[in-house]
Amino acid sequence: MQDSWTQRWDERYSKETFAYGEKPNDYLKQQIEMLPAGTILFPAEGEGRNAVFAAVRGWQVSAFDISREGKKKAQLLAAKNHVEIDYQLVILDELTYTYGQFDAIALIYAHFPATIKSAYHRKLNHLLRKGGILIFEAFSKKHLEYIARNEKVGGPKETDMLFSVEEIRADFPDYDIIELTEKEIELNEGEFHSGTGSVIRFTGRKK
Repeated sequence: MQDSWTQRWDERYSKETFAYGEKPNDYLKQQIEMLPAGTILFPAEGEGRNAVFAAVRGWQVSAFDISREGKKKAQLLAAKNHVEIDYQLVILDELTYTYGQFDAIALIYAHFPATIKSAYHRKLNHLLRKGGILIFEAFSKKHLEYIARNEKVGGPKETDMLFSVEEIRADFPDYDIIELTEKEIELNEGEFHSGTGSVIRFTGRKK
């Protein structure tokens, strides 16, 4: 991953407060609460709010990110909640997880650079077992209209880093779709996700 990309996230996560708050994403919370605890992977997990929530719920949690500052904050949040998470400071290509290792994978605002995002999705797909659940929420391509009205809602400003329903269908073709929708939502997730935005939500079961 480019040094400038890493530096951007280290800078954002270096503050004392949590950039996106300490509470889990609403959609992730809804989905996790309907599932039996098992093994779960959180790619691009940042400061750990979602991973820690899953650990509190009894999941065996693995997470990774490129930001050293994000990992520090995640470890602090885990300690505060008296749980442990396996948090690796790596890029996806360096992971040593095995094929079908996880019962669930949660991609929550994991906006990878446009040139690699679909390839990353395919690689992550291999780590989910047959019958496993993928949980996804990220900004839609329509979200640029919302940023223009309110930059505090956050999200990438490059169209190719945003998502469409069609892209998700193409990236994850071997899933029974439980939910796949584009939706306007209200975000109240710390300093950088505040306001009305447009997201893609996807929950699928791997065939």
